[in-house]
Amino acid sequence: MSQQPVQNFYQQIGANRRQSLLLVTILTALLAVFGFVIGYALSGAWQGGVAALVIAVVISLILTSLSYFSGDSLVLATSGAREVNETNAPQLMNVVRELSIAADIPMPRVYVIDDTAPNAFATGRDPQHASVAITSGLLEKLDREELQGVIGHELSHVRNLDIRFTLLVATLVGSIALLADFFLRFTFWGGMSGRRGRSNDSGGGGLALVMLAIGLVMAVLAPIAAAFVQMAVSRQREYLADASSVELTRNPYGLERALAKIAGDKEVLEVANRATQHLYIVNPIKKWESRASGLMATHPPIVDRINRLRALSGEGPMDPQTTAALAGLD
Repeated sequence: MSQQPVQNFYQQIGANRRQSLLLVTILTALLAVFGFVIGYALSGAWQGGVAALVIAVVISLILTSLSYFSGDSLVLATSGAREVNETNAPQLMNVVRELSIAADIPMPRVYVIDDTAPNAFATGRDPQHASVAITSGLLEKLDREELQGVIGHELSHVRNLDIRFTLLVATLVGSIALLADFFLRFTFWGGMSGRRGRSNDSGGGGLALVMLAIGLVMAVLAPIAAAFVQMAVSRQREYLADASSVELTRNPYGLERALAKIAGDKEVLEVANRATQHLYIVNPIKKWESRASGLMATHPPIVDRINRLRALSGEGPMDPQTTAALAGLD
């Protein structure tokens, strides 16, 4: 069998960054268009559309600021994470320190979550205020090479400013949802009737009614579309962190084995929830759990992630038996 062409991890990193920026541009455009349509529908004039657009941006900035300065401490507290040091977690601290040097970022604060389910996440608004949290199960079930792959992945999130990036995306999605909820409530409670009458009297009601119809359609569809874009951004950042981890460790095999172990583990991570699941290296909410009902995928399929890692070393995709064993676990 001929060997697959080796894919440079710099190519993967560049492609993932471009795709992520494209998705954020789509979300920003969706927020801007939706805000303008609502403003025009409510006021009957383009000036009203511009004003609503500005208000939407201001709301987004306020929400971003609140999450930016308090989000990491809240996530760590709700996860029951405890900070560790060289005395009580020497190997973990050594791995984090050596990969921090490789990534050229400050040493993050390191936390352990007392849970037998293997998993990990990174949080913090920038490399100077970053934290990495690892479950005790991950430390027990992974060897050093696999642990290096996981830590490299998490520190790549820190170096690539993924926490800040996903915060921006979440804020845009939340702003779109708030706009949609406001517009639907305002319309269904009869707020549009008086405005439509005034627009008709001034002769500008036709276009305003068209904008009203467009706004109602967008109010229903825009939050759904935004949520799908958010999930797509989250998946692209996971691919990016995988490729960046290989850049730091120069070893795709450790992360490849770690992903397979974490995905295949049957332990339930009790402290994870819908608000924090996107932070973890592998989705901690398994498909067979009752709390997974109705959730959209926040992570790429494990099979795809492993096959991308294999491509970096020139290997072909996993064999059918291994693929079948891992398929559908995430």
